[in-house]
Amino acid sequence: MNRFTRTTAALIAGLGLALGSLAAHAEGRIRIAEQFGIVYLLLNVAQEQKLIEKHAKAAGVDAKVEWIKLSGGSAVNDALLSGNIEIAGAGVGPLLTLWDRTLGKQNVRGVASLGNFPYYLVTNNPNVKSIADFTDKDRIALPAVGVSVQSRVLQLASAKLWGDKEFNRLDRISVAVPHPDAAAAIIKGGTEITGHFGNPPFQEQELAGNPNARIVLNSYQVLGGPASATVLYATEKFRSENPKTYRAFIDALNEAAQFVSANPEKAADIYLKVGNAKIDRELLLKIIKNPEVQFKTTPQNTYVLAEFMHRVGAIKNKPASVKDYFFDDAQNAAGN
Repeated sequence: MNRFTRTTAALIAGLGLALGSLAAHAEGRIRIAEQFGIVYLLLNVAQEQKLIEKHAKAAGVDAKVEWIKLSGGSAVNDALLSGNIEIAGAGVGPLLTLWDRTLGKQNVRGVASLGNFPYYLVTNNPNVKSIADFTDKDRIALPAVGVSVQSRVLQLASAKLWGDKEFNRLDRISVAVPHPDAAAAIIKGGTEITGHFGNPPFQEQELAGNPNARIVLNSYQVLGGPASATVLYATEKFRSENPKTYRAFIDALNEAAQFVSANPEKAADIYLKVGNAKIDRELLLKIIKNPEVQFKTTPQNTYVLAEFMHRVGAIKNKPASVKDYFFDDAQNAAGN
């Protein structure tokens, strides 16, 4: 080799080592965005028991896990697309929106479900007996207008009542408010917020904290049965370039689901500890033990929302099945 060739070869070799080092460093880093509520209990357990670190270590990876708290599917989606997180935790609505937008590009897909939970639209307005009774004087709080799973379920319910052309009829009186703040408004009363489409435990706290509060809509009724309203999703790039970290996360999630199902009391204590939650422990246990609540990672009854969103033009691409918008992993094989 002449001097130039040797220098070039050395530079290429050095660059290869540097890139290899960067790839090795990337494997093991995982930033997870969660929001508010018991629907994120599996993540709370994984965090408190360091399950991701445990499974990553077994695979020879030193995992560096960060937990980020956000509110609303829009904020979560922005964080995922900007590269500020690797795993997004939000509703099926935000997942479908991002799957549709990134198809053929970042290829965002679902990783797993966080379980089946009934979501309630609760009101403290005595004149509201159904969604048809809301007027322009009412305000319905939810995590993100037109994006969150609560907003999409409300749109589906509206379409069933008034027809597809009126699917977003209640968007105009919907406002984006974090669950804790919305629950406080429903319990206190006297504010413009007269409805809150939330999730556990906020909906149960509202029903227990205000004698005028009652359920107007149950997501299970709208979707036709138990459904995985809240899910986890990621980019194809993260999954393919970090297989050991990704597998460790899945294994940790499945272990957390088994733990919660077998140890509801301990799971309740972890929720109170990790989230510094202000909730009566007895009420918390009642929610966790609710027969309608199922802690499982396989997505269930999500396609009805996907089909609806395509039908009304909320997403351009129509998925043939859940396999289109969830990764081809074992926990998703029996999903629907």
